Amino acid sequence: MTSRPYGFPYKLVATDLDGTLLRSDESISARTRDALAAVTAAGAAHIVVTGRAVPWTRHILDDLGYDGLAVCGQGAQVYHAGEDRLLTSVTLDRQLAGLALSKLEAEVGPLALAASRDGLDGEVLVGPGYRVQEGPLPYVAYDDPTEVWAAPLTKVYIQHPDLDDDALALAARETVGGLVDVVMAGPGVVEILPLGLSKATGLSLAARRLGLKAADTIAFGDMPNDIPMFAWAAHGVAMANAHDDLKAVAHEVTASNEADGIAVTLEALLAGA
Repeated sequence: MTSRPYGFPYKLVATDLDGTLLRSDESISARTRDALAAVTAAGAAHIVVTGRAVPWTRHILDDLGYDGLAVCGQGAQVYHAGEDRLLTSVTLDRQLAGLALSKLEAEVGPLALAASRDGLDGEVLVGPGYRVQEGPLPYVAYDDPTEVWAAPLTKVYIQHPDLDDDALALAARETVGGLVDVVMAGPGVVEILPLGLSKATGLSLAARRLGLKAADTIAFGDMPNDIPMFAWAAHGVAMANAHDDLKAVAHEVTASNEADGIAVTLEALLAGA
């Protein structure tokens, strides 16, 4: 039986960022901050587990005063925030990714691409026709396709002019699922990843460094890329705004990210409910 640190039933709280910990304006509410502070004061660890690579995550961690481990890039990067260094980094085989994209385009037609480069300061490259979500996250536009493959990558983003996210992700998995992994991580965000990589693989590595296990873990998320993390953790909590595929495998559904869903659940657990 898992011991309860000072009444809180989990030793590890794993939270996704977009659509989960973050509100639509990329802020974190005071209530949610207080709830996370309370569970860490009770002896649990908090680990951010996000599809964002480190450069798109660091400013959020800084705002939280976060100095522990974070899992970034869909599990590719285990990042030590306090030391500003990568503990692990998994890169995409660029030759294999190029082959996968060629096969996929032969099946569904031309794709618009973006790519996330590896490293603490890896740039996100955005190609012609790729629809970038408005916001503060930096990116570099490119015209020459060879630029994508010029340096190590953590992932490639794909978009299709006609297929929606679910249809594109399904087509990609059916066509090239034996070469790469494919996840839908948010609106307009379908990603090509190294085969076998997931948030669960990254979280398990981070947890092991803390001496913690899946049985110690409660996880929060909102998108299909969180499904492996829910399968790994003892308890998976989907936000009210979550994708139906994640809700289908969640142990419970909490309030939305706009309504402090993480805090709602953590407060109840702290109260022994």
